[in-house]
Amino acid sequence: MVEVKVRQKYQGLSRQELLNKAHELGFNFERNSQSCSQCTVAALHELLEIEDVVVKVASSSAGGQLGQVTGTCGGLIGGTMVLDYFFGRPADKMSHEEGIPGNVRLHVDALKVATPLFYRFIKEYGTILCPQIQLGLFGRHYYFLDKNEMAKFEEAGGHEDKCTNVVGYAAQWVVEILLNKGAIKL
Repeated sequence: MVEVKVRQKYQGLSRQELLNKAHELGFNFERNSQSCSQCTVAALHELLEIEDVVVKVASSSAGGQLGQVTGTCGGLIGGTMVLDYFFGRPADKMSHEEGIPGNVRLHVDALKVATPLFYRFIKEYGTILCPQIQLGLFGRHYYFLDKNEMAKFEEAGGHEDKCTNVVGYAAQWVVEILLNKGAIKL
């Protein structure tokens, strides 16, 4: 069984307090730092013992795909990365030279861990795609590489209560999955 350690300053929180803290951290990282994928991972990094490099590789380019707002929601990408950090297939179980017994099973097992996060996004937003989530939140989507569009996004509350909440929920749902799997012990 994988054991996920809560950072010392957050130990002793109840299940609900831990979930609330994950949401709060995700919300605030997105409000203050921006980049849905990276801020989701940063929130979980603050709460859980995760190597610093994971925040960097979460890629500020992943949310909505390079600011184009065409791809998968960065909250889902970042959350999946953290779940794979703990449950993903290790590099030593992959090979370009030969098949390794059980390696595909490890991949499938990792997919099963992350699948509930996918379905939480579908349940809450009806989609996993950034522009469609924006459409639901704002009534339209924004093209982040255009300064005027980005200003309109900000004026509409993008980093006040819209995408900040998406990131907050992504972080919260990851913690909930980890708790439900018994990976986080309270």
